[in-house]
Amino acid sequence: VQLVESGGGLVKAGGSLRLSCASSGLSFTTYGAGWFRQAPGYEREFVAAISWDGSKSRYADSVKDRFTISRNNDETAVYLQMNSLKPDDTGVYYCVVDGDPYLDGAFANPEYWGQGTQVTVFS
Repeated sequence: VQLVESGGGLVKAGGSLRLSCASSGLSFTTYGAGWFRQAPGYEREFVAAISWDGSKSRYADSVKDRFTISRNNDETAVYLQMNSLKPDDTGVYYCVVDGDPYLDGAFANPEYWGQGTQVTVFS
């Protein structure tokens, strides 16, 4: 299984970024997909998750109403649209997939992780 993130970068507070994650080596529609992030000096934290068909999504309170997760099963990709970015959103963002396609569980320990992409928000 390979997950490759892209789209990170440096952005001013209030700006937007769109992260992409290309997957390979898995039956994509049998997995829930999501994003975690890790800020310097902090543990990795959940950001968002989406069910296999996109009908169900879940967000951390800190990003609700600002971030939107989506997926394209034909392209076996998952995306994270991030708007109204804040300096607290700075960190490495990881694409993840887990064998919980309906998001029935907590999605706390996904099976597969990408290498991460850096997002830096400056004020």
